[in-house]
Amino acid sequence: MTYTLDSFVNEAQSALKTHEGPAGREQVRVLLEKLLANPSFVDEAVGPAAPIGTRKLYEDKDLGFVVLAHCNPKPHKSPPHDHGASWAVYGQAVKYTDMSEYKRLDGGTDAGDAKLEKVKTYRLEPGHAGVYDVGAIHAIDYPDGSRFVRVTGRDLDYVRRLKFDMAAGKAITIESATAGAD
Repeated sequence: MTYTLDSFVNEAQSALKTHEGPAGREQVRVLLEKLLANPSFVDEAVGPAAPIGTRKLYEDKDLGFVVLAHCNPKPHKSPPHDHGASWAVYGQAVKYTDMSEYKRLDGGTDAGDAKLEKVKTYRLEPGHAGVYDVGAIHAIDYPDGSRFVRVTGRDLDYVRRLKFDMAAGKAITIESATAGAD
């Protein structure tokens, strides 16, 4: 039987209810990779005929997680950023995304002076997914035509987040997801 978005949602709900915290999010990562192995889902969600931009495929009214399709028309490199009190799982579908992870060295957790160190860089290839837990700082860099599915713990339009200007040594509040980290 083909693994569908409905199957993913049902199993993700179960994983997140059974395992609150990082273990549940890791299960969501594994399930997203399983979903990305379904060529029909990938074609429908982020294939050549899918709308350009970001669109919501599912939002869980009880648990709050959101499944988003990202069809990117041009290359983009984000500044380092976090997802605030939320988490994210990025699942690559088409082309690739280069991911960088950072550690905050100044001990801060809020906007203001900030010093980061890059601790890890790797490429997400089609079919692979990565977890970025609550407070994790990361940056994404992808070419034109890159497409991925992202699951967030909450609708990021309603989550206070930070982006980091490394040259200025500052953490800056992002008021909404439309204000520009991803």
